[in-house]
Amino acid sequence: MKEHAKRVLRIEADAVAALIDRIDEHFEQAVELVLNCKSRVVVTGMGKSGLIGKKIAATFASTGTPAFFLHPAEGIHGDLGMVTRGDVVIALSNSGETEELLMMLPSLKRFGNKIISLTGNPASTLAKNSDIVIDVGVKEEACSLGLAPTASTTATLAMGDALAMALLDKRGFKEEDFACIHPGGTLGKKLLLHVHDLMHTGKAVPSVFKETSVKDAIYEISSKKMGITAVVNSSGTLVGVISDGDLRRWMEKTEQSGENLLAKEAKDIMTKKPKIIKKAALAAEAVSLMEKNSITCLIITTDDAKPVGVIHLHDLLKAGVV
Repeated sequence: MKEHAKRVLRIEADAVAALIDRIDEHFEQAVELVLNCKSRVVVTGMGKSGLIGKKIAATFASTGTPAFFLHPAEGIHGDLGMVTRGDVVIALSNSGETEELLMMLPSLKRFGNKIISLTGNPASTLAKNSDIVIDVGVKEEACSLGLAPTASTTATLAMGDALAMALLDKRGFKEEDFACIHPGGTLGKKLLLHVHDLMHTGKAVPSVFKETSVKDAIYEISSKKMGITAVVNSSGTLVGVISDGDLRRWMEKTEQSGENLLAKEAKDIMTKKPKIIKKAALAAEAVSLMEKNSITCLIITTDDAKPVGVIHLHDLLKAGVV
């Protein structure tokens, strides 16, 4: 059983590897045709090719190329009305003789649609009626009977991915673009959420003057429940922070020295060069800064170093950024 499974994977891997040498001028022409299309890409195919076509259409759409899947059987019974004259059609058929696809050809020709075929038979009727033909033929199917579409569908899927990724690169499609059309995903949250979307502002921002007693600073930290407080001077400029960690370290020091920690002022125990972030920064940047410095809270400041907010790791966790 294991050997049979390995044979299947070897055949499919070989089928995909064989496509590398077929990345030629026809592939380039297909990319340019889609790139210059002012409308949409219509992917169509029957049976297993249709299932592969749905995935290819979804990959195109999610990487900056507007696309949808059209079922050929539905197409010849009215759904061809979904196709507009400016659309580029990508037709999938290993044999190139799929009846439903061939029945759509006259209408597509009448509409003036350009047709790219991904087929295992470059001499087929579909290929002869296509503007661009990409050969995705395989030496053998992985099915021991040679009947079930296996290696052929894998090869078609791989070539579809190659087209989509080539287009992504040619369009200059960036992570930010991906996030805009994937707002519900983790990547979308990382690239669309900014610090100002999640930060606490106003009275929720813990803050004390540098002359404030440590006792009152502890109260501020405890009441605001952030595990930190900003320390500012008389003009409201950030000069440091006091965190739970600072308090623990100073408790150890004063216990050993016999000093009275509560008699000290905020400026005596504060961290003088705290990690800060601007409100326009991505929430993902806040996560990175926290991880790098092993902290759980950041003060948000203006360009003139005035504290305007605070963000905690818990806020980022709740938002799904982490």
